[in-house]
Amino acid sequence: MTQSAAAPAAEKTAPPAPPPRRPALGLRADVRTLSLLGVLAALVLIGGITQPDSFLDTNNVQLILTQASVIGVVTVGMTFVIISGGIDLSVGAIVALASVWATTVATQDYGFAGILFTAVAVGLACGLVNGMLIAYGGMVPFIATLAMLAAGRGLALQITDGKTQMVTVDGVLKLGERDSYILGIPPLVLVFAAVTVVGWLLLNRTTFGRRSVAVGGNAEAARLAGIDVRRQRLYLYLLSGLCCGIAAFLLIILSGSGQNTNGNLYELDAIAAAIIGGTLLVGGRGTITGSVLGVLVFITIQNIFALNNLETATQQIAKGAIIVAAVLIQRRTARD
Repeated sequence: MTQSAAAPAAEKTAPPAPPPRRPALGLRADVRTLSLLGVLAALVLIGGITQPDSFLDTNNVQLILTQASVIGVVTVGMTFVIISGGIDLSVGAIVALASVWATTVATQDYGFAGILFTAVAVGLACGLVNGMLIAYGGMVPFIATLAMLAAGRGLALQITDGKTQMVTVDGVLKLGERDSYILGIPPLVLVFAAVTVVGWLLLNRTTFGRRSVAVGGNAEAARLAGIDVRRQRLYLYLLSGLCCGIAAFLLIILSGSGQNTNGNLYELDAIAAAIIGGTLLVGGRGTITGSVLGVLVFITIQNIFALNNLETATQQIAKGAIIVAAVLIQRRTARD
């Protein structure tokens, strides 16, 4: 009996070896962030060597940060949308529509508050339409936001009749002057910093952020886990619209006007910045920090090209090469 009882024990096999450990998500995110910081440092070095007098000048640094602020705010909203597995091609058109609606004569009669409220309200309204069509109408995000792009541009052109609408409200114009800088920092940069911090906290420290990542990673699994996927998607497009409204107000301060051509190609710049920042186009992963660094990389490249009188075509080619490289790196990282 001892031998028969011991037989089954002898036949037991050793437990399978655990699969090889993959690098932690946080570690990979840190590597991407450090890589982007390295790229940004290299660009600063190139700018300092090619144009030492102009590039490192305080005024030029303020210009880079100010230009990054507008598209940066849009990129924060875009990052949330892409993380959830969606896309928003209408952000540039929403910025244009919000900027022209907020600078009409009727709106400016209400002063600073009227312009700010209108810009944000128009952004939220457009985000609501996008969200309803996608979340509850069952439309593909690409098609729904493409339709909003066309409609928004058309309405902006109709409002302005192709003319530039100049801002006459002193409270708005003064924010674009150097006298309003706080410790040498333009107000637009401070708004961008605030939006970035709020976006980071929202993504990394709240249930909303975790739900956004879950929906982008596996929408069906998220639904089975009790997440209202449709409502979450609606909220995400509302957030994107809100960011567009804020960006429109910043653009009004920066240019002192509203034009139907505002926000041209913002959708491509925002998507590109999010991609090189590590946000997966298929959803489920992304960082606000990476997206912001992506914006700074693109704006710095534009600035260096402008200072060196290089052609816009060359700049676009360089931007396209960076996007392709970022996507290839993403695919390699996903396999590792």
